[in-house]
Amino acid sequence: MIVVTGATGNVGRPLTLALAKAGEQVTAVSRHAAAVPDGVRHVSADLADPQGLSPALDGAKALFLLLSGDLHAPEARPSDIIDLAAANGVSRVVLLSSLGVVTRPLGPSRIALRALENTLRESGLDWALLRPGGFASNALAWADSVRTHGTVAAPFGDVGVPIVDPADIAEVAAACLLDDRHTGGIFELTGPEVITPRQQSQAIAAALGSPVRFHELTRQEAKAAMTQFVPAELADDTLDIISAPNPAELRISSDVERVLGRAPRPFSNWVARHIAAFR
Repeated sequence: MIVVTGATGNVGRPLTLALAKAGEQVTAVSRHAAAVPDGVRHVSADLADPQGLSPALDGAKALFLLLSGDLHAPEARPSDIIDLAAANGVSRVVLLSSLGVVTRPLGPSRIALRALENTLRESGLDWALLRPGGFASNALAWADSVRTHGTVAAPFGDVGVPIVDPADIAEVAAACLLDDRHTGGIFELTGPEVITPRQQSQAIAAALGSPVRFHELTRQEAKAAMTQFVPAELADDTLDIISAPNPAELRISSDVERVLGRAPRPFSNWVARHIAAFR
């Protein structure tokens, strides 16, 4: 049985579905009750209280670990989840980490995440690390303003990074959970192209067939919006990257293609699949 945390999110939902379609027994974990694919067991648990995860881990062979924003906070102890998994007989953990642990290693949230990576690597369990950059699905934050005002509001409109489709992350995660060849792998996951927020708004407009105006936010405005959902330290780390990406953050990785045997999906593909959110 495979446990998927964050199972209702942009990565966890397609991962849960892919594993179920592959014939695996799956336990989907989220904070609140949620609909899951047929045959999938759901367990409500808050990862901030690792002991609450014990019922989900009973009988599990593998764990996909995705940390919510509050588990990046300095006082959080996500390493306890790895200890709990090992104590419950889990033999493999695939961790959704971040490209920032190598490109911005001194950011507070990156230090904590790198420490979690090290805990996993030293745990004696089989492991794989996924290090994505920015997510294409972050564009969903614009959905309401596009629907109501035909506007995308974002900072640093002409600074781009190679954002990755969460569905590609999910497929790589499934491969790492199911295929021993990927054990001990560290995978940097990006999209196939560098794309700016302004270009993303143009892709949304093209998919809608109607104009979308781009409005550039200041850093302060963007941080105020982000801290409604994530700790301030994580917001600052993210804004540091998207304001002035370094060469490592601009590099287009071949790891999605190396694992899946195909090129990563472009942003236009993600938009086409999610355009209903913007109508």
